Amino acid sequence: QSHRPSQPALALVLLATLLGGAARASEIVGGRAAQPHSRPGSDGGGGPALGLMGEAQSCPGSDGGGGPVLGLMPMALVKVVLGAHNLRNAEPSQQKFSVTRQFSNNYDPELKHNDILLLQLDRPANLTAQVTVAQLPEQDQLLPHGTQCLAMGWGRLGTMEPLPQVLQELNVTVVTFLCRPENVCTFVPRRKAGICFGDSGGPLICDGVLQAVDSFLVRECANRQYPDFYARVALYVDWIQSVLRSVGGEGSP
Repeated sequence: QSHRPSQPALALVLLATLLGGAARASEIVGGRAAQPHSRPGSDGGGGPALGLMGEAQSCPGSDGGGGPVLGLMPMALVKVVLGAHNLRNAEPSQQKFSVTRQFSNNYDPELKHNDILLLQLDRPANLTAQVTVAQLPEQDQLLPHGTQCLAMGWGRLGTMEPLPQVLQELNVTVVTFLCRPENVCTFVPRRKAGICFGDSGGPLICDGVLQAVDSFLVRECANRQYPDFYARVALYVDWIQSVLRSVGGEGSP
């Protein structure tokens, strides 16, 4: 029984929407297994929970990589699990929710712009050591070239490799080459590593801040020619706060 405050039922989950026909991201290639529940601001399998960060996993259907087919399935079929680490086990830390509403922001599937979605949970979630509140960047905050970040995910360890049982993480470097202003891009120099096909929406954490969510990649996983692309959360902070105010009232977390 947790004695910490609970997050309101109107708390939202931040997810990158699926890109129709594009190479989906957030599977980790060349990474390592995270220590159990050491990354409560992660989720890799269906998008980081914004306001409810907790190695979350959304699991309605599948896009071939174990990720949710959000936008293609009724919200009644989407389930959000917070506090997960090993997807094969029903861990005591896990909290499971249904979704009552979704909020998009002019998503463009062709240009892959605004690849972000907010989900409203059906009830409050308890804040614990495994489920914590995410720190957002400042609106329009920039990430300099060379910034060191941590990418996370439960996706395949390679295009033809199996899915891992536990959360994977990978140290990556922010780069500006071939990137777009609406994206954050990362690269792993000198070795074959990066995010991969499947369940996009995993977090990019830089200095403890949720700076981006996995969006798409070019050609194949960890090809060492192109960076990996993420939706830049700093572009949406004002929008996120406006949605929170609209559903929770003034002063809502």
